[in-house]
Amino acid sequence: MTAVTPPGPQPVTALSRDDARRIALRAQGLLGAPDRGAGVRGVLRDLGAVQLDTISVLARSHELIPYARLGAVARPKVEAAYWSDTHSFEYWSHAACILPIEEWPHFAFRRRAYRARPHWHHDLRQSAYDAVISQLAAEGPLTATQLGGAKNGGEWWDWSESKVAVERALMYGEVVCSRRRGWKRVYDLAERAVPERLLKDDLDDATCIRRLVAQAGAAMGVATRADLADYHRLKSEQVDAVLADSGLLPVEVEGWAKPAWADPAALAAPPRGRHRTTLLSPFDSLIWDRPRTERIFGFTHRLEAYVPRPKRIHGYFVMPLLSGGRLVGRVDPARDGSMLIARQVSMKGPKAVRPMAQALYEAAGWVGCDTVRVERCDDASLAAALRRELTLIGG
Repeated sequence: MTAVTPPGPQPVTALSRDDARRIALRAQGLLGAPDRGAGVRGVLRDLGAVQLDTISVLARSHELIPYARLGAVARPKVEAAYWSDTHSFEYWSHAACILPIEEWPHFAFRRRAYRARPHWHHDLRQSAYDAVISQLAAEGPLTATQLGGAKNGGEWWDWSESKVAVERALMYGEVVCSRRRGWKRVYDLAERAVPERLLKDDLDDATCIRRLVAQAGAAMGVATRADLADYHRLKSEQVDAVLADSGLLPVEVEGWAKPAWADPAALAAPPRGRHRTTLLSPFDSLIWDRPRTERIFGFTHRLEAYVPRPKRIHGYFVMPLLSGGRLVGRVDPARDGSMLIARQVSMKGPKAVRPMAQALYEAAGWVGCDTVRVERCDDASLAAALRRELTLIGG
């Protein structure tokens, strides 16, 4: 019998900084022609998670994500794409996120973890929990207000007993947030809201985590272990346990101090195509990981909405400008009737002026504004050039 020599280590692909940047952009749907046929649901499937947030300036963040990739999709169509026909559910991923319904089985590990941990934040009578489940079973999808009121009248975390109960049931997976209504969660029983073929929590933890690591790798294109863990907020040791079987390939990236892994599909075809010029939500998955954003784009981004006003540098809801595959500026927008106001603008040189003007006018039209006004810019000459460019575009 001929001895078989075990295969040696797989060769490691070397990527330049620009390779990694373009791969990341392509994986995130921001390089190349958008798949308009797949639409908003296609964006959600490709990203694997779209973060929700209460802040609404131009629009809410989950609306800004498909806008950045597809252009001016009507906002009601965005909501309908997410929430109609059981295409998605809301759960804890990177944060509170809209997730494709197909990923329901892969969050079984997190639901089990929530069931196993001690009750947090609030005491709860079992009878109150059972009452909420019974009411949902009898009456169908309901908001916390319809279940008996969301709050006791104190601070924002002073939840009513029924709100505590339904949120706990959401964590456990007995209840699903099937949609938002006026920003309120609408709850339903999982057995009604989740297709039967997906409902059972019968995947073990390793299978769930392996899938989420592979999905995160595909959504980012190329990533370090920390990047992979952050995407769905996994623990580093969880990533380590499945990384070898995830299907991701080890790569070396110029200038990256840590080892990296890439999606095989991202390595198979050179990332080419049209670059999108757009403003990005600060909660966009391209940039929600601040260390990764700095590593890939050389761009320091910080959401300052929760920073006291005197300590803000760039403004309340700072939206980076993506153009030519690079982050070349930022703006803090606001709305006043039919006017979009650029309260504070910064740009990386004269070449960023026209893209900023184009992005501002496109965003203005999407949210129903017909004029754009620049209030402040950190460079007087660029401010004057931007105002001239806006005048030319606006006619």
